[in-house]
Amino acid sequence: MARITLEPWLIRARWHVTRLGTAGKIGVGLLVLTLVFFMAAVLPQKQALVELKNRVEAMQQAQPDLAGQAKLTNNQALQVFYEFLPHSDSSPYWISEIDRIARESGVELNSSDYRLMAEKDSKLVRYEIQLPLRGTYPQIRAFIAEALQAIPSLVLADIALKRETIQAGRVEARLNLYLYLNDY
Repeated sequence: MARITLEPWLIRARWHVTRLGTAGKIGVGLLVLTLVFFMAAVLPQKQALVELKNRVEAMQQAQPDLAGQAKLTNNQALQVFYEFLPHSDSSPYWISEIDRIARESGVELNSSDYRLMAEKDSKLVRYEIQLPLRGTYPQIRAFIAEALQAIPSLVLADIALKRETIQAGRVEARLNLYLYLNDY
């Protein structure tokens, strides 16, 4: 009895499949693949997300109430920012740190230019550093990433890359960096 009721449905299904053509079959296959991916990858992550949210709520409830603490005023926040920056008398250390990172990255550091710029009525001092470098592109990228990671007040202002020919493995780069220091 069940076979008799299934046969017309199977015949209709075969007719629809043949009518789809190649593009339709690929589309249906991708739809089935998407559903399998959703069931296998997305739904388990949704459960993990719910568990993580529950853990965050539990941790927030376990922590003391931070809303009771006074928020920083603008002047206090600015003071915290200034205290974060290294003092201006530590500039030789940071410049030697740039040299050390250049050696470790394998780039050639040619003569560099350092200029101290002090703003009126400001507690900040800015060293403008121009570094001409030679090395492979990955070496130069590694140098920039490591320098910005190691020196928190260093900013990449400008970069110019030059390669003599396409086949040349070495690149000439000119970096303009700003080193911000606390001057009080």
